[in-house]
Amino acid sequence: MTSPPAALRVEGLGKRFRIGGDPADLLTTRIAAVLTGGRPRRAGDDLWALKDVSFEVAAGEVVGLIGHNGAGKSTLLKVLTRVTRPTTGRFEVAGRVGSLLEVGTGFHPELTGRENIFLNGAVLGMGRAAVRARFDEIVAFAGVEPFLETPVKRYSSGMSVRLGFAVAAHLDAELLLIDEVLTVGDADFQRKCVEKVAAICREGRSAIVVSHNMATVAAVATRGIVLRRGGVAFDGPTAEAVSEHTTDQTGVRGERFWPGDDAPGDGRVSLRSVRLLQDGEVSAEIDIGRPSVVEITYETHADGESPFAGLWLHDGAGVPVLSSAAAAGFSAETDPLYDTPRPAGEYVSRCEVPGDFLNEGPYRVSVQLNHVGWTPIASERDVIDLYAKDGGSMRAAYAGDWLGVVRPRLEWVTEPAG
Repeated sequence: MTSPPAALRVEGLGKRFRIGGDPADLLTTRIAAVLTGGRPRRAGDDLWALKDVSFEVAAGEVVGLIGHNGAGKSTLLKVLTRVTRPTTGRFEVAGRVGSLLEVGTGFHPELTGRENIFLNGAVLGMGRAAVRARFDEIVAFAGVEPFLETPVKRYSSGMSVRLGFAVAAHLDAELLLIDEVLTVGDADFQRKCVEKVAAICREGRSAIVVSHNMATVAAVATRGIVLRRGGVAFDGPTAEAVSEHTTDQTGVRGERFWPGDDAPGDGRVSLRSVRLLQDGEVSAEIDIGRPSVVEITYETHADGESPFAGLWLHDGAGVPVLSSAAAAGFSAETDPLYDTPRPAGEYVSRCEVPGDFLNEGPYRVSVQLNHVGWTPIASERDVIDLYAKDGGSMRAAYAGDWLGVVRPRLEWVTEPAG
């Protein structure tokens, strides 16, 4: 089977910015150094916002571009839209590019909404007849019909981004570039945006979506690219890209320790460690077909304390999956030390996550300690990253994705009716 044609091909792309001005202007830089008490900028004081970036986007593919602030995401989109020229490398786009890099991008503030729709169409190389054919659809999607004859400088940021997205998404560009706008506006408009991006993919067009909201990336992207310090750190399935970014963001994997006096706590009780275990070994990657254990260690500093531990789990997109605690209403009947004053010392609470329960993909574990009565001691978010991997125990002949954040093994029985 032949692969679909590339809508975008990027080869060795690099972008360098000079920090502090033009090094050729020695007088200016020396004067600035005297005034600020600093030193003249040397020729080596350059920032490479992009370094040797290479990838392809196939026709009909939606790629989520993920990374920390300063990773190079917005710079890459500005290069691809020819707002700025690359320092090294090259790229090829098969067709027109529609972009929405920030609120109001491409709009003339003195022109009305109607005039800006036609202006954007002209920028994309579309004639008036082609824009007119999509005009009503654009206006209905944006929901700005009462303000069509109003200059866009009087639009709110929400109105501007709705119109901007509607124009970019409806004017038949073969590649759509979207930077942090799918999380702007109310929930209904965000849902419409996600559905529109999915429709673009079904039409054979492509999109690159930048967002810090992992739920948005997971909802729209068929593939994820993680940028780190200007380079491509990961390129692959969306769930694994989200996991890679989350792990880098938190700096932890299958365990976390607080050995010193700065451990979370209230002076009476301190959190010491959290570990993820499978088959008795610490691991950030678990087989979903076998049980795993979250182990929480804490220390009481005086006799008579009776704290209890709890945890909650989010998937890679930040969606809550479950919460549990070694407390009344959860597991008091199975935890012999619940509500029991005990001598000072270290204690370990273990919670078993059964096999054949989680779906495949990334998750994050958060933990808390409380005194009886739910008086908080410590609460630590995203202390462990884990990746639940399908070893094949439930797949049989099915190789596709399973829906949902959990995938328990449920009993099915088929029998004659009547």
